[in-house]
Amino acid sequence: MSGRAAVAVSLFALAMAATVAIGVWSGRGRAKSLTEWSISGRGLGTLFVLLLMAGESYTSFSFLGAAGWSYRYGVPIFYLIAYLSTGLVVAYFVAPLLWTYCARHGLVSIADIAEHRFGSRALGVVVAVLCTAFLVPYVQLQIQGMGVVVHAMSYGAIDLRVAAVVSFVVAETFILASGLRGSAWVSVLKDGLAVASVVFLAVWVPWHYFDGPGALLNRLVTERPRWLTFPGAGGGTFGAAWYVSTILLNVVTICIFPTTVAGYLSASNPTALRRNSFLLPWYQLLLVVPILIGAAALFVFPALSNSDLALYQLVTDSLPAPLVAVIGIAGALSAIVPMSVFLIAIGTLWGRTILGGGSSGAARQRGRSQLVCLVVGAIALLGAVSYPEALVNLSVLSYEGVAQLLPAVLLGLYWRRLTAPGVVAGLVVGTGVVLGLHAAGRDPLYGINGGLIALAANVAVAAAVSALPVGRLTGRAATGRVRP
Repeated sequence: MSGRAAVAVSLFALAMAATVAIGVWSGRGRAKSLTEWSISGRGLGTLFVLLLMAGESYTSFSFLGAAGWSYRYGVPIFYLIAYLSTGLVVAYFVAPLLWTYCARHGLVSIADIAEHRFGSRALGVVVAVLCTAFLVPYVQLQIQGMGVVVHAMSYGAIDLRVAAVVSFVVAETFILASGLRGSAWVSVLKDGLAVASVVFLAVWVPWHYFDGPGALLNRLVTERPRWLTFPGAGGGTFGAAWYVSTILLNVVTICIFPTTVAGYLSASNPTALRRNSFLLPWYQLLLVVPILIGAAALFVFPALSNSDLALYQLVTDSLPAPLVAVIGIAGALSAIVPMSVFLIAIGTLWGRTILGGGSSGAARQRGRSQLVCLVVGAIALLGAVSYPEALVNLSVLSYEGVAQLLPAVLLGLYWRRLTAPGVVAGLVVGTGVVLGLHAAGRDPLYGINGGLIALAANVAVAAAVSALPVGRLTGRAATGRVRP
C-alpha cells in the first residue's frame, strides 16, 4: 500500500468509527417503541429535519451520477435540481397534511396511510410489498456507490467488495441501535463534510485546471455547445419534453416517497416542515458544483471509460491524499445515510404492516422491523458483491413504480370518493404500463417520461372504478379532507 493510500485508508477508518459512535450514542436513553425507532418519536426540530432530508437528497448519486451525467449528457442533468427544489413547493402543502393525518391516527408509514384511509389491510400489504420491491434497488445502488467512492479515494487500496461490506456493517450497526434518530445525527457529520467539500471544489477545480469558472464556461460554449442545449450530448432521449415530464412526475413522487414521508413524520410539528420547505431549496444549489466539475472533466479527461468517476478522477489527480480522503469520506457518508433511511423505511413497512398486524405490541413490531432491516441489507449487499447488474437495472423502474402509489397514499386524503377497488385497479394498470413501456423499450414514449403516462392511466382508471356502484359499496370513503 502506497503512502497516499495509507493516509486515505487511515482517515476513512477513523471516520467510519466516528459514524458508528455518533449513530449509536444518539439512541441512548430513548424509548424502545417502533415510533421512536422509525420516525424518532415525532420529535425532531427544524434543524434535524433539514439535515435528515438533505441527507436523503444529497446521496452518492450527487458525487457520482450528477458529475457523470454532466460529463455524458450535459444540460439534462439539471432536472435533478429542478425537481428537488420544485418538489419542496408541493411539500409545503403536502407535508403538514401527512404529518397531521398520521399524528392523529398513530401512523408511521405510507402503508399505514393507505390501510387506514381505505380500511383495507390487504391494500396496506400491497403498498408495503411494492415499496420494498422499488426500494431494494436503491439500497444496492448506495452500497455500490460507496464501493466506487471508497475505491477511488483510497487509490485502489480498498477493494470494491470490502467497501460494500463496510457500508453494510456501519449502517446496520447504528440503525439497529438508534433507528431514524441515528441517521439524523450522522447527517450532521455527513452534511458538514459534504458542504465543505463541495464549496472547496467549486473554487479549486475551475482555478486549478482553468482560469476560473468563466474560462470553463467559455470553453463549454465554444467547444461543447451540444452539452448546453436539449437534448444534450445523448441524442434525442433527454429532450425538453422528457425534462418537463420527468420534473412533473418526480415532483409529485418525491412527496410520497417512503423515505421522504418518514422524514415528514419525524418532525415535532408541521411548522418545522414548512420551514424546511423554505430552507432546503438553498441546499439543492450545491448540486451545481458536481455538475460543473463533470463539465470540467470533459476537457481534462476527455475519454473516461466510466463517466461516473469524473469528479473523483479530478480529485485524485489534483489534490493531496488527506484532502482526497476527506472528500471521499463525504461521498461515502452520502451513501450510508440514505441507505440507512431506505432500510428503516423497508423494515417499518414489514414489521408494522406485513408481519406486525394490528394486535402486535410496539416492542415486537420494532424487533421484527430491525430483523427485516438486517435481512434486506444482507440481500442488497449480496447483490452488490455478486450480481452488481441484477438490481441496478431495476432502479430505472423504481421512481416510476413508486409514483403509481400516489392515489393510495395522497389523493385519497383529498378525494373522498376514491375507493379501495379503484385504487387497486389503477395501481395494476399504472404498474403494468410502466413495466410494459420498459419491456418494449418505449420509455420515454414520444419524448414523454413513461412513468407520467402510467400515472395518468392509473388515476383515470382509479376514478372510473371508484365511480361504479360496486366501487362505492366496497370501498371505504374518507370522512372528509384532512386539513393541516
